[in-house]
Amino acid sequence: MAGLIGKKIGMTSIYSPDGAVIPVTAIEAGPCKIVSIRNKNKDGYEALVVGFGEKKEKHLTKPLKGLFEKAKVAPAAMLKEFKNFDIAAYKVGDDLTVELFAEGDKVKVSAKSKGKGFQGVVKRHGFSGVGGQTHGQHNRERAPGSIGQSSWPSRVFKGTRMAGRHGYSQVTVSNLKVVKIIPEKNIILVKGAIPGAINSIVEINK
Repeated sequence: MAGLIGKKIGMTSIYSPDGAVIPVTAIEAGPCKIVSIRNKNKDGYEALVVGFGEKKEKHLTKPLKGLFEKAKVAPAAMLKEFKNFDIAAYKVGDDLTVELFAEGDKVKVSAKSKGKGFQGVVKRHGFSGVGGQTHGQHNRERAPGSIGQSSWPSRVFKGTRMAGRHGYSQVTVSNLKVVKIIPEKNIILVKGAIPGAINSIVEINK
């Protein structure tokens, strides 16, 4: 899909022409440099490899350093491939900006959700706990309960919902409406919430 890499700035609200309050998320989308172009003859498919952000050269691996030197562009912090671009209309070194989108477009935003650390079953899976505190249950309010069987099969099944690390997983939200474009600041406002913390990297697809 055609799209851009961006950074989540935060949420705010704006007013529609009829006075309704619209909750929006501000995303700094681009400008993204085209670092490489995939073509069918060499790679078997067509796509643009775009970069976003800045990265110090001393932190690059040798393959990445060679890639940026070949493209003659500054090292980028994030690289991503996007398909459904007309690659004949672009060349290495070109910029992709928020003008790729228009107000009213429907977009799909992907990002890593907020990490919440090691959590118990109540927070992680929505368990209700054991209930009251009577009959010897004074310290079992948020316990997971039984997780295994007796003599057969005498093991815990894979996938049993237990405590563990929660969050920081790839989440995609579809059908978000582009409410406003601010090209001079490279900002796009989409209606509603998107995954991730402030300043986290997001991917916007048309």
